[in-house]
Amino acid sequence: MTERETLTSLNVSRETEALLHDFVALVKKWNPVINLIAKGSIPNIWSRHIEDSAQIVALAHLSGHWIDLGSGGGFPGIVVAICLKEISPTTRMVLVESDLRKAAFLRQAAAILQLNCEIHSSRIESLSLPRAATLSARALAPLPNLLHYAEALVEKDGVCLFMKGQTYHDELAAAQKSWSFEHDIVKSQTDRNAAVLKIRNIRRAAD
Repeated sequence: MTERETLTSLNVSRETEALLHDFVALVKKWNPVINLIAKGSIPNIWSRHIEDSAQIVALAHLSGHWIDLGSGGGFPGIVVAICLKEISPTTRMVLVESDLRKAAFLRQAAAILQLNCEIHSSRIESLSLPRAATLSARALAPLPNLLHYAEALVEKDGVCLFMKGQTYHDELAAAQKSWSFEHDIVKSQTDRNAAVLKIRNIRRAAD
C-alpha cells in the first residue's frame, strides 16, 4: 500500500496527516543511528508501521490515560498520540521504553510534534504508574508475560490491545493455562496472518 493509499484508509485530517509525515521524516533521520525499525521495512513504512499502529485507536478506551509498553521507535505509541491529538487531546500517552537511545528519540519526537506524552526509560518491572484505561504492546513479549504486566497496569474496566503475529492462537492457549480473561480477536488490517488481541477482565486462573 502506498503512502497516499494508507492516508486515505486512515481518513485523517490534514493536520494529522502533516504530523504523520513529520514523524516519518524523524524516523528516517534517526534510523541509521539507532535502528528504530528494520532497514528493509522503510520502503513500506506507511503500511507496515503507520497504518499498523493507527488501527488500534478505534479499539481503545479513551476515558483515561493510555500506557504503551516497549514503545521502541514509536510504534504504536507515537502514532497513536498523533491520532489522539485530534480525536482525544486530553488522553495522555505514557510510553515505556528501556532502551535509553530510543527513549531519547521518543522524547524528541513528542516535543517536536507537541504531543500529549510522557516517556519512561525504565524496565516494565520497575514501573510505578497509575492504572490505565488502555494498555498496548506491539511485538514485545509472549502473551502470558504481557498479562502479568497488565495485572498491575490496567484499570479494572480497562482494555489491553496486544498486537500479535501468526502465532497468536498458540499464545492465547498458553496464556489460558495461567490466566482467566475475556478476549476478542481483531484481524489485522495490514497483515492477514496477524491480529490485535483485545483483552479485558484479567485475573489469575487460580483466583
